[in-house]
Amino acid sequence: MSDRNPSVALRPLGTNRLVTRLDYLIRTRLWAQILIAMVLGIGVGLALSPTGGALVDETTANTIAAWLALPGLLFLTLIQMVVVPLVLTSIILGIASGGSSDFLRRIGARIAPYFVATTVVAVVIGASLVLWIQPGQYIEQAVVVTSHAAQELPIIGGPQQQAPLPERIVAIVPANPTSAILQRSMFQIVVFAILMAIALVSIKPDRAKPLLDICVSLQDVSMKVVSWAMALAPAAVFGLLAQISVQAGLDALLGMSAYVGTVILGLLLLLIFYLVVVAVIAGRNPFVFLGNIRVVQLLAFSTSSSAAVMPLSMKTAQEKLGVSKSVSQFVIPLGATVNMDGTALYQVIAAVFLTQIYGIDLTLAQLTLLAATTVGASIGSPSTPGVGIVILATIVQGIGVPPEGIALILGVDRILDMTRTAVNVSGDLTASVVMERWLSEEVGSEDKAVGAL
Repeated sequence: MSDRNPSVALRPLGTNRLVTRLDYLIRTRLWAQILIAMVLGIGVGLALSPTGGALVDETTANTIAAWLALPGLLFLTLIQMVVVPLVLTSIILGIASGGSSDFLRRIGARIAPYFVATTVVAVVIGASLVLWIQPGQYIEQAVVVTSHAAQELPIIGGPQQQAPLPERIVAIVPANPTSAILQRSMFQIVVFAILMAIALVSIKPDRAKPLLDICVSLQDVSMKVVSWAMALAPAAVFGLLAQISVQAGLDALLGMSAYVGTVILGLLLLLIFYLVVVAVIAGRNPFVFLGNIRVVQLLAFSTSSSAAVMPLSMKTAQEKLGVSKSVSQFVIPLGATVNMDGTALYQVIAAVFLTQIYGIDLTLAQLTLLAATTVGASIGSPSTPGVGIVILATIVQGIGVPPEGIALILGVDRILDMTRTAVNVSGDLTASVVMERWLSEEVGSEDKAVGAL
């Protein structure tokens, strides 16, 4: 019986289609369409906003915004419908495409410390900036924070978060995969996919092939739905940004300009850090890299969802960045779940910003604990819009910030959510080129050693 892994025969069926499914987006210059839609959406939204052009009354503006956002909501719904099967099949086929469990060992030994290291860098950048700029000092004490807005904010917590550490570690492995899928617990879903992929690689090829064939078909179906959703992308971007601009207006941005500027500056520094990593570690031209990922960044900015752009991220990694299918299909879905550097940076800035507003002095120990909590909270957070503010609500409760304090930053959160999502997907693509370089160098070294023998 042949020891050849069946995933090799499956590549032309599934992963090649993954690369070519969205080709029409590039031919039609999707990035230009999205950029135009962004400008028009913001312009129309500010013209309708009560704090902007005020062309109509507030009720009419909100009604128009809701209808304009319809294509965007449909876009996000279609993506969310297939994100679980897409993550499952991509990780399973990505690991299986490596040919053996040795591939998982080699990439796993590198990707885990890499993700943790970049998240720590993001938190250090955020903490340093917020302590230096102190944006909380620019907010007048007369600012009123309504408790009603805070009550509408979903707060995560409960017994599971207060469970002992050993129980939380065990909870990473889904005892009921169906429940994890229904609850969209993406971290558990990723763990389940990795375990299933390892098991498939470990058994006989003829026994693994039927299930791998199903994964290929399921991935093709998911990608077909994604292609339908992507056809709505420009209209979705226009509608979502118009709605955001109507609801937020200029007042919210101007009143929180110091805080917004601090977060955006931190995210810009984090993006520059990624470009340095691309140049130094991956050995690539950072400006060419940035040009190749612009479509992904624009779409991520517009949708505020790294899951929504995950198929385009994998396509870009394979076609534009020259990353192998096995690496891109493992690193990018995993990164969309656990590599949330932009979110981690935002959370530490927002948390310290709120302590500055409420006059809470953090000791070095408290700041260190806050940074460690931020790193842990960002790992495994759902890759869907608005999740950062929900996680932040849990973090700040532990440092003495009143729950209603979150309401203060709700007005500008969506804009910052869009920005940090663009940085998050940039981090995933950076990780993919770094892993490609490291793994190819290791394979080359092994080949040279074999040749010398």
